Amino acid sequence: MDQIGRAVLNAAFAVHKTLGPGLLETVYEACLAEELRKSGLSVERQVGIPVTYGEVRVDVGYRLDLLVERVVIVEVKAIDALASIHAAQVLTYLRFSGVRLGYLINFNSVLLKDGLRRIVL
Repeated sequence: MDQIGRAVLNAAFAVHKTLGPGLLETVYEACLAEELRKSGLSVERQVGIPVTYGEVRVDVGYRLDLLVERVVIVEVKAIDALASIHAAQVLTYLRFSGVRLGYLINFNSVLLKDGLRRIVL
């Protein structure tokens, strides 16, 4: 899992170095997925996450941006600044998916390291 996490970070830095800040989230998501696939990893985009409420499964439209090797979630942002609600979003995805490691990446940061959050459940 940590090795895949490192691959996610390396790919994110490569995408940010090439494109820089200022584009739409969908562009960064597609390019990050491509970069990860080039490194030999399986990547799923826009994966639906159902919510279980008691005995009922509710499909309410939660979609995580990237699921890498089925063990790492990546939530892509292109916003002015990350807020605590964005980390809460990733924590929710981790909880409902059963995945333990997630990354919140804001590509709209001048220095990508300032827009990275590693979240472990």
